[in-house]
Amino acid sequence: MDREWGSKPGSGGAASGQNEAIDRRERLRRLALETIDLAKDPYFMRNHLGSYECKLCLTLHNNEGNYLAHTQGKRHQTNLAKRAAREAKDAPTKPQPLKRNVSVRRTVKIGRPGYRVTKQYDPELQQRSLLFQIEYPEIEDNIKPRHRFMSSYEQKVQPYDKRYQYLLFAAEPYEIIAFKVPSTEVDKSTPKFFSHWDPDSKMFTLQVYFKPTKPEPNKPQSAVGANGLPPPPPPPPQAQPPPPPPSGLLPPPPPPMANNGFRPMPPTGGFGHPNM
Repeated sequence: MDREWGSKPGSGGAASGQNEAIDRRERLRRLALETIDLAKDPYFMRNHLGSYECKLCLTLHNNEGNYLAHTQGKRHQTNLAKRAAREAKDAPTKPQPLKRNVSVRRTVKIGRPGYRVTKQYDPELQQRSLLFQIEYPEIEDNIKPRHRFMSSYEQKVQPYDKRYQYLLFAAEPYEIIAFKVPSTEVDKSTPKFFSHWDPDSKMFTLQVYFKPTKPEPNKPQSAVGANGLPPPPPPPPQAQPPPPPPSGLLPPPPPPMANNGFRPMPPTGGFGHPNM
């Protein structure tokens, strides 16, 4: 045996073709199990005899490697294609959503239009209004200017400010212009809110009335001062002056003056007399 070709002293004989095939199949099985999870294969089944079956092709396999080799074969792949075609044919056809192909118009902008803004005030209704007059002398044919209100949180040009909103005007081929107006609720009743497009003079007019703001109720004064400390207590009430004496009781008149201009001393009692 040591003299046979391929053998070395101290080692076994050369592997036969059958042993090499077994080793190759085992190596391929381990590589396939690293990428393929048989637990998720719906057609893989192990029967009570310990062998493996393919429920799609109804074939019997001795080990996992033999089954994996079968899944890569022509028979298994053909049956998979037939099963997919049959399921697609039997599945109910669902209505496809209607897709609107909106073509984006690309026009060359020629600049901003001329405009005039007039502030108005109605003393009877106590309402303020704005009158916008936008001129579009080079507007395209069969196009009417449009407008809309935009909140401060929609735009990305200026910082957000909830006290204001924006009124936009658009008409091709002019650029879109916007006006910063108060965020007060707009009165959209028919006689007050109106828009008009004059195709002869190429002027678009829009009048906007704002609803009057309700006065805020008087809020109680805060108990905390500007520096974070409570305000000082109020000063104590001052004592009232004594009431005047009754009109019927008058104080006694002073004693008459002496000849030398000094008034006599009133009489004193026994205590402190100089003759004692």
